[in-house]
Amino acid sequence: MKLNSYLMFNGNCEAAFKFYEQCLGGKIVMMLTHRDAPSVEHIPAEWHDKIMHVCLDLDGSSGVAQGASRLLMGSDSPPGYFETPQGFCVQISVDEPAEAEQIFHALAENGKVKMPIEQTFWSVRFGMLVDQFGIPWMVNCEKAA
Repeated sequence: MKLNSYLMFNGNCEAAFKFYEQCLGGKIVMMLTHRDAPSVEHIPAEWHDKIMHVCLDLDGSSGVAQGASRLLMGSDSPPGYFETPQGFCVQISVDEPAEAEQIFHALAENGKVKMPIEQTFWSVRFGMLVDQFGIPWMVNCEKAA
């Protein structure tokens, strides 16, 4: 079993995933628009360039076909179906404090820091933020065992 986050956006999915690709590394291995759908004639023209599905491979293993275990996926919600994300965070665990700091500050660009990244009693670095696209994140670098 693999568990991956699937994020829903209000029309800005493509921009968000290009941002995540820069912040987190990895590679976008699939990005389908509604224009790519076989039923495109039934989709409003203003929706053709919205994202139907995107997959960011953070393993660098060439994505879904290779069974990558660290995928971030998403799409644009259909008109009238978007809900502001709440009740969850996308959590990132890294091994190096400097990497935690770099990822945190990159994701926080034009976003809102909820808890600055700092040392806690359970980790050498931990911070919480909501990025510029409204997605909540936690970045964690646990103490060495």
